[in-house]
Amino acid sequence: MLGLKLPTDPRWVNIVEKNIDEILTDHAYCEQKAASTAISLIITFPEYPELVQEMTALSREEMGHFKMVHDRIIARGKTLGRQRKDEYALQLLKFFPKGGNRTTQLVHRLLYAALIEARSCERFRLLSEELEDRELADFYHKLMVSEAGHYTMFLKFARKYGQKEEVDKKWQELLEYEAEIMKGLSKKETVHG
Repeated sequence: MLGLKLPTDPRWVNIVEKNIDEILTDHAYCEQKAASTAISLIITFPEYPELVQEMTALSREEMGHFKMVHDRIIARGKTLGRQRKDEYALQLLKFFPKGGNRTTQLVHRLLYAALIEARSCERFRLLSEELEDRELADFYHKLMVSEAGHYTMFLKFARKYGQKEEVDKKWQELLEYEAEIMKGLSKKETVHG
């Protein structure tokens, strides 16, 4: 369903299990960035009322997810660690050239967001199936379902605002590019890296 060209190496879960506090911190910041992306789309593209409505709801939902992750960190007797660079996102951003008209910029941002949500969904599925901590596994199962909905929403908007054939072509190219990125990742206790 997700269309990812390279699945996550299952050994990534072993890295996560040894570093739960690190993955929770990284995950909290990912939720914050997702909310920020939704707000940024509202600010940059206010002329699309349906997009504004959906991004308003999404920003609330993502901050709710941030709170859920932060609550888990606190419950473990920890505090939120510092944000780190997201190598995955930084490498993804190199795919599309800067510039272009507003519609092109919007479609590119929607495709980036769709891919990040798809990869998050895939990672959360792995965590829900493989983590020994069943409470945490159940938590990630619920988030996996949510991420799948976000992925499809972003892709739907990209196809709505761009030309479907061109969007589908760009999407496939982005998936191929992301697969190359993933070959060098899955070695850290981060949601995407």
